[in-house]
Amino acid sequence: MKAPHILLLLLPLALAGCNRPAEPGAPAPGEMAADPAAPPPLAAADPASLLPAHHWRLTDATDAQGQRIEALFVRPEQPLQLDFADGRVSVSNTCNRMNGAYTLAGDRLTLGRMASTMMACTDPKLSALDAEAGARLSGELGVAATAGDTPELVLTGADGSRLVFQGAPTAATRFGGPGERIFLEVGAETKPCDHPLIPDKQCLQVREIRFDENGLRVGEPGQWQNFYDEIEGYTHQPGVRNVLRIDRYTRQDVPADASRYAYVLDMVVESEQVQR
Repeated sequence: MKAPHILLLLLPLALAGCNRPAEPGAPAPGEMAADPAAPPPLAAADPASLLPAHHWRLTDATDAQGQRIEALFVRPEQPLQLDFADGRVSVSNTCNRMNGAYTLAGDRLTLGRMASTMMACTDPKLSALDAEAGARLSGELGVAATAGDTPELVLTGADGSRLVFQGAPTAATRFGGPGERIFLEVGAETKPCDHPLIPDKQCLQVREIRFDENGLRVGEPGQWQNFYDEIEGYTHQPGVRNVLRIDRYTRQDVPADASRYAYVLDMVVESEQVQR
């Protein structure tokens, strides 16, 4: 007959247990506990400073229905790439290179009308790539950027489509400042040259040339000489003479067997097949 009294005594204890404050760091009622092994979320970054500091390579793209935009991935070994500099964006690894003006205002990126080279794209898939890139990279887009070891850039269209890019630091970012712009003419054939660490080394034959502001050659070219360094982004083809626009950077920490300069290809200005 004493059972009701026992129930009355237990009820306050149960209520007290329900109202006990949570331990510090414990999830609130209804929340999932955090996974201690999960990496911390990436910190949001200012697009204005992050965009020009990296090459942005496309890693994912989905349309308004969440379906992958396959036309943008016809060359997975050469992902579509964006580069931002001096108020302009360039699009590469398409059939034709494209570029246009851009402006940033908060979380909105506005891309102007793109100019394009006029190469004939004989592969229909490459033509489709150009068309899709031109359509997706136009007008006003939402922009979000996160910093970290691998920065990420997300562009969102008004229809809900999403383009996701990963960033790789530009040469200016890697070498700590802007490079010096020079032009090198590279001869069609390499020649043997002495190198203390590389037996039977073949050196590019180069000479420096200069252009005026109108793109016309001025003065006399320098003397042909052995070029012992590498030009990042350039692969020499025997029998082909090239004029290269190069950014030359001064290294902060010079390896023992390297030049104090690092050379990075900006573009090929001229190219000519030479009879061998």
